[in-house]
Amino acid sequence: MQNQRPTLLITAVLVTAISSGFQGADAVPPSAPRPRLGMNLAGPADWNTELPFVDVFKLSRPWISQKKGMAWGKGPKLELDKHGWVKRLAPDCWAETLLCTIRGGHYPGGRYTVLYDGRGRIEFGGAATVMSSVPGRMKVDVDPNKGAIFLRIKSTDPDDYVRHIRVIMPGFETTWKSNPFHPLFLQRWKGMACLRFMDWMKTNGSSLEHWGDRPKPDDATYSLGGVPLEVMLDLCNRLGTDAWFCMPHKADDEFVRRFAAVVRDGLRPGLRAYIEYSNEVWNNRFPQTRYARQKAVELKLGPPERPWEGGGKYYAKRSVEMFTIWEQVFGGLDRLVRVLAWQAGNVWWMENIVCTYQDAYKHADAIAIAPYFHFLVPAKSAKKDRPTADEVASWPLKKLLDQVENHALPAAIRAMQKTAEFARKYNLTMVAYEGGQHLVGINGGENNRELTRLFMTANADPRMGELYEKYLKAWGEAGGDLFCNFSSVSRWTKWGCWGLLQYSDEAPTNSPKFMAVMQWAKSLGQDVELPDDLPRE
Repeated sequence: MQNQRPTLLITAVLVTAISSGFQGADAVPPSAPRPRLGMNLAGPADWNTELPFVDVFKLSRPWISQKKGMAWGKGPKLELDKHGWVKRLAPDCWAETLLCTIRGGHYPGGRYTVLYDGRGRIEFGGAATVMSSVPGRMKVDVDPNKGAIFLRIKSTDPDDYVRHIRVIMPGFETTWKSNPFHPLFLQRWKGMACLRFMDWMKTNGSSLEHWGDRPKPDDATYSLGGVPLEVMLDLCNRLGTDAWFCMPHKADDEFVRRFAAVVRDGLRPGLRAYIEYSNEVWNNRFPQTRYARQKAVELKLGPPERPWEGGGKYYAKRSVEMFTIWEQVFGGLDRLVRVLAWQAGNVWWMENIVCTYQDAYKHADAIAIAPYFHFLVPAKSAKKDRPTADEVASWPLKKLLDQVENHALPAAIRAMQKTAEFARKYNLTMVAYEGGQHLVGINGGENNRELTRLFMTANADPRMGELYEKYLKAWGEAGGDLFCNFSSVSRWTKWGCWGLLQYSDEAPTNSPKFMAVMQWAKSLGQDVELPDDLPRE
């Protein structure tokens, strides 16, 4: 499921807490909050509609093993090298992958250049037709209206196997090495104050423990293990944006230390690194939450009958350990923003465990929340005042948007204000790790097609842009600092309408919420680019 965000069974606004690096409640207060727009980027996958890279193979699907006469994907286990390239093929077998599985022709067509090392035979299908081929180089014509691109390795020499496959979009044959990013991607997010790489790092459920297992630039695809650190740093350096890293929950100290050293040496001077332990460790839908609770049991951090309490304490403990490593590597705090995160609207947790367990707030720099304005609609409801999916699906658009404006938006604003009060008490900076609209069906409600259609219509309506304007204005008035919108570009589905835009080639003026967010950033002095047909300030 594309860029899917789990739906939460909560009535509070979704929030994450980040703590400040000021040494105690009697320390010098942080500087005055300065609202700024940051962005969560859509995760790497063959269905990614943001198209950040001109080499579309970087987001290809992990290899699928095929065997003649057998069902799809039922070939023998493939033998891969450490970067994920196929080392050999069994008789009557081949390896296959898909690229650009994007509906509606929303990716560039034309003549693509295919480069590779090694000896073997590559074939194309689906939207791609081979026009010429010599060893190591092919030209293929792509018609995106025919669907996805299929690429197959039909034979490969085990002594010099096919590897380093690159499938370059038209027009970038001579520049892909010096600049791997699509110019429209760079232009769209120019002027962002920070890029949060939670999804690029495949943070939720990450299996990474050791530095040697990290994603590397030579990996066959970034869709399996995530985007390499070197690529994230390159992007931030080109755009001049701060970087927000979510450290894998299983990462050992050596991993954290080596990661921090690469950031120290690779991130452009003047740019900062936001550092957070994993993502939403309070959210019991995520493996990292179960991991934290199990570690708490092992370390006897909380009552066994209240595993959530122990999990919160482990989160605070491990966050501080991680912060300490980063501070040692950087030799100080000038370029770091240390982040503690917890569930939105739950100040009790922030004050009694997450920020104060072992004085964690004394080792952090900000408290982050995800103040979504949300309307979660189940298929069935046990509460008389909570409408079901069938009921809401029959509402006119105005009634839905009235519900959002009169109930969801005020709840989100109250969460901002409540957290800001806590932040001031502990001299912390309030930031948002995520935020935006959160209209989605839950507990079977997501399968109501009319409800999904209504939510999509609402997200495209001019009034949604007006709601974003009020929402972001309230963020600044509450004392909010950095606000990282969730998310950048992704197709809307029954699992949510998260993207400000749905496709990389979508006209920005077609999305009122995109325009509202970017105009807010422009009003704050950020060097974002608005469409030429709009008035400039």
